[in-house]
Amino acid sequence: MKGYVYILASQRNGTLYTGVTTNLPRRLYEHQNDLTPGFTTRYGVKTLVWFEEHDLATDAIAREKAIKNWPRKWKLDRIEAMNPDWQDIAYYLHGL
Repeated sequence: MKGYVYILASQRNGTLYTGVTTNLPRRLYEHQNDLTPGFTTRYGVKTLVWFEEHDLATDAIAREKAIKNWPRKWKLDRIEAMNPDWQDIAYYLHGL
């Protein structure tokens, strides 16, 4: 089963949230519609700025754990490399 690691942001260089899921479109919908109370709802973190697909969900989980231990600057650099304008890239999800 595929897995996805993703980073949401409240705004450019704002609050970041790193998550993992097997169904990224569904999980993003949950975040954007405040269906799961917690960090993202509390801090308004709803814009998908980066994601990575993995062939195995276990690989995605391991990657998420690694990313959560990265310094903030590394995360910002990763986002800037994939999405320099910090656009909401949720439209890429139509093919998933």
